[in-house]
Amino acid sequence: MKVFLSWSGERSRQVAELLDEWLQCVIQAVTPWMSSKDIDRGALWFSEITDQLANTGIGVICLTKENKIKPWILFEAGALAKGISSNRVCTLLIDLKPEEVKNPLAQFNHSKPNKNGIWELVRTINLSLKEESLKENILEKVFNTYWEQFDVRFKEILKNTPENEEVETRSENDILLEVLSSIRSMDRRMRRIEDNDNYKSFDDKRRAYFTRDGVITDDDLEIEITKMINNRMPKEIIMEILEDKYKLSRNLSISKLNKCMTNLNKE
Repeated sequence: MKVFLSWSGERSRQVAELLDEWLQCVIQAVTPWMSSKDIDRGALWFSEITDQLANTGIGVICLTKENKIKPWILFEAGALAKGISSNRVCTLLIDLKPEEVKNPLAQFNHSKPNKNGIWELVRTINLSLKEESLKENILEKVFNTYWEQFDVRFKEILKNTPENEEVETRSENDILLEVLSSIRSMDRRMRRIEDNDNYKSFDDKRRAYFTRDGVITDDDLEIEITKMINNRMPKEIIMEILEDKYKLSRNLSISKLNKCMTNLNKE
């Protein structure tokens, strides 16, 4: 069974990586997945993440004071809640108290990073395995064997990472702008082609677009746009991806988006 580990920020990332390794020691039947290291180079990141969410049995959101209102955390939490029942989405409160968590994240089951809290999280994951689950007495023995390892490393992470709390109340427009900024940042790391003087966004002969990840055909691009529409991604974000990632002009981005929306309405 796949366990989706959602994170944002350095402290959250390190805890997610700890869970990635540690959970496989405690429950060998689970396969943790986190985007930082499990997306193949050259893969279309949005499709890859949405595909993984679609095949997830349980989700764990590594929540901190810094990321509790970050757009990416909210996006993945919403996708998890849409794909699986809410009682299988858990928040691990790394440096937070339950009362500090606001909606929509407040609706999920909270786990504290102490022995009782992590034990309940492990039990929840194990129960989700159904016929592949471990007997509880066996699970408890394995958990106790590995608990100290988790506790020591978790405390080291807290000690070695700064605590940055997001204190201001932000509007939906501010959050949307940060989503767009995050997308730009992720894509910018792969930017190589645009510095080439001979760069062309579209090859008429091949009917393909040159992207920072390689080449995508015109048909595949429309499939990607359709997936984003079906996942209710805001139009502004879709436009930003088309312009920044695929190097489409504003007019062509509008044309492609309208075409895909029209085709969906006809179905």
